[in-house]
Amino acid sequence: MLYGEVAGLTRPVSRLVQGSMALTSEHLDLSFSLLDSVFEHGCNTFDTAHIYGGGDCERVLGQWMEARGNRDDIVVLTKGAHFNQDRNRVTPFDITSDLHDSLARLKTDYVDLYLLHRDDPAVDVGPIVEVLNEHHKAGKIHAFGGSNWCHERIAAANVYAEAHGLVGFAASSPQFSLAEQVDPPWPGCVSVGGAQGAAARAWYIEHAMPVFCWSSLARGFLSGRFTRQEIESMPVDGDEMFVRCHRTGDNLERLDRAAALGREKGTGVPQIALAYLLHQEVTAFPLVGSRNGDEFKANAEACEVVLTEEELAWLNLESDTR
Repeated sequence: MLYGEVAGLTRPVSRLVQGSMALTSEHLDLSFSLLDSVFEHGCNTFDTAHIYGGGDCERVLGQWMEARGNRDDIVVLTKGAHFNQDRNRVTPFDITSDLHDSLARLKTDYVDLYLLHRDDPAVDVGPIVEVLNEHHKAGKIHAFGGSNWCHERIAAANVYAEAHGLVGFAASSPQFSLAEQVDPPWPGCVSVGGAQGAAARAWYIEHAMPVFCWSSLARGFLSGRFTRQEIESMPVDGDEMFVRCHRTGDNLERLDRAAALGREKGTGVPQIALAYLLHQEVTAFPLVGSRNGDEFKANAEACEVVLTEEELAWLNLESDTR
């Protein structure tokens, strides 16, 4: 496993971050087994959110940490202030309410990295930065940032923080993968992949801000579970959301190239796709949704894959030679 750093955190952060969507109290033994195996393979960082499983994902993660007595070894990344069907909820009140819910569910008195799950550009950044700093000063969050925040809004928040002697955003979590996202899965999702994400990536590089990449395998497009032929034959309105979000000629070519390079290096498509992110100039922490320990172990093999600059350019269709 590779590890990185996030400003404000004292423990290392595993470069692969395990998601929590598979966790459920209905199958607590299986959930604990997954978490145990992932942790044994070197992942100490877990991604969850106030809305996941109606709160159940946070509860299971909290129960596991309590049962294993390993809270001091774990980096908890959780998110709050997601919209609901009635209103946008990026307000000081909702941030505070969601954070306190999360702390109770996680059975902890602090969150290592707290991200705002969505942004509402109609809300001034000042009150948001102020309330996050209140919780930071109280020790309830050790670092904070935004998920699906554009880099311009993060920049504005950090300008405000600097002007007022406050702590700024330390991390961002947009969508980013080898396959370019051409249609967001839900409204309000922000991607930094492809040509349209070049300015954002340049800003993150300039400001040395880590990027926690959700949908790092393009919602399964790069999971290795489907061949090009299977993807081409899938209906747009089928079960696999990646068809709408990622099925383009260029992305199918990227899939082919990842498969070819994987065969040469003795590995698979997901390992090449994750290694592609780990080799970016942006400090990327890919989020993965491994369903069992063996799948996480396989994903973690990406940390051993070495890609040259020529191979990176070839994978992303920037060159026809490598």
